Amino acid sequence: MHSHRHRLIGLPALALLFAATGCSTGDDSASAAVPEPGTKVAGLCRDLDEVLPAEVGGARRADPEPVSALTAGWGDDPAIILRCGVPRPPKMVSPEVAEGRDPDAVPGGVEGVDWLMETRPGGVYRFTTANREAYVEVTVPSGVDSSGVLIDLASAVKRTVPWRKGYLAP
Repeated sequence: MHSHRHRLIGLPALALLFAATGCSTGDDSASAAVPEPGTKVAGLCRDLDEVLPAEVGGARRADPEPVSALTAGWGDDPAIILRCGVPRPPKMVSPEVAEGRDPDAVPGGVEGVDWLMETRPGGVYRFTTANREAYVEVTVPSGVDSSGVLIDLASAVKRTVPWRKGYLAP
């Protein structure tokens, strides 16, 4: 209900931020902390892992250490990292974000998946799904086309991570 208004406000800002992705490098670590969700969410994450694409943002899949069905990666130096089953980001419920007053966090939607985009140090972007039964976080390094990454992941997220109960899907 309320997210339709946010989506309309957030999409132009999200598009601007995609276009303004910088050229500095982020953390080149090939590791990712493995989330510790409950049983139901872990099952959704395993389902997601089974259908993730072999290529995202033009990079081949290269999973980070430690290997887990709750994490995935593409490329290296630095990699695109997906973590499924993360906690809800505090900014997801921030009135400043909802009202478009936080320059470092923007809600928006790509290919039928709602995301919260957060700007991180070094030109890195962190996207977290919204309105889904599991929070899926995607970290996109500086210099990588964020919109292409989210488009590549949208189908897998839509097929395996259902809308949160009580949320009216678009």
